[in-house]
Amino acid sequence: MSYELKSADVLVGELCSYGDSRLRVRGPKRDLSGPYISFLGGTEVFGRFVERPFPQGVEGQLGLACVNLGCINAGVDAFVHDESLLEVAAGSDLTILQVMGAQNLTNSFYKVHPRRNDRFLRPYDALTHLFPEVDFTDFHFNKHLLTSLKSVSEDRFARVQADLQDVWVTRMGRLIDGLNGRVVLLWLRYDMGVPETLGPSPTLVDSAMVDVLRPSVSDVIELDVTTAGQVQDTRGMIFGPTDLPVAQLMLGPREHDRIAEAVAARLLGLLAAA
Repeated sequence: MSYELKSADVLVGELCSYGDSRLRVRGPKRDLSGPYISFLGGTEVFGRFVERPFPQGVEGQLGLACVNLGCINAGVDAFVHDESLLEVAAGSDLTILQVMGAQNLTNSFYKVHPRRNDRFLRPYDALTHLFPEVDFTDFHFNKHLLTSLKSVSEDRFARVQADLQDVWVTRMGRLIDGLNGRVVLLWLRYDMGVPETLGPSPTLVDSAMVDVLRPSVSDVIELDVTTAGQVQDTRGMIFGPTDLPVAQLMLGPREHDRIAEAVAARLLGLLAAA
């Protein structure tokens, strides 16, 4: 067997929170009294089903504490509105900020859950007027919503997409400003290995959007990565047998190690020049 027969919540003991934050991020909770690098991001930074996510690997190579503020299913909104986590990140020597998808943002057309940003809460009038034939009670997740809207009308969906992309640039810019510009963007690009009508991950993010942010950050690390299922990288992942389909869509241990090596190599140069 390439997996351990444990529950899907086996890593729940590795969850923690900082200050008044209601976001549960990857633990164990770290001492913030000394120098450290912070990592802000979603499921990939958290390292779902993985014992040693790449921020921990970077720490081993740099010899500098790396605080994992990754949160499963979090998007940009979760961090923009979390003063406690922003304070932790702003207190670091440098923040590695994951380029997260644009679909998980409250925008002019719909509202998402404030912490579980992948959850669709409700449409605004602009969306119900744009898609009067759609029953929005059928949707609980943003990707399902957007995929369905695109199948109904690509022209009308393009208006929603454009708004999401504009909001993403604005909110990412606000997040970077809140971190005093001491930011390195980490753009993990991958194809999920399944039919994906919204394009590769991170969803609805393109190079033009990232280019807008480049002048405001110290560097942009771009890496093409593959899921555990695509490269048979589930060995060593921790999950129950019913979670195998989900685990195969995550990044596996070897891929986390590869990301750690690439990130550490770039940060060594940045820190040396600082």
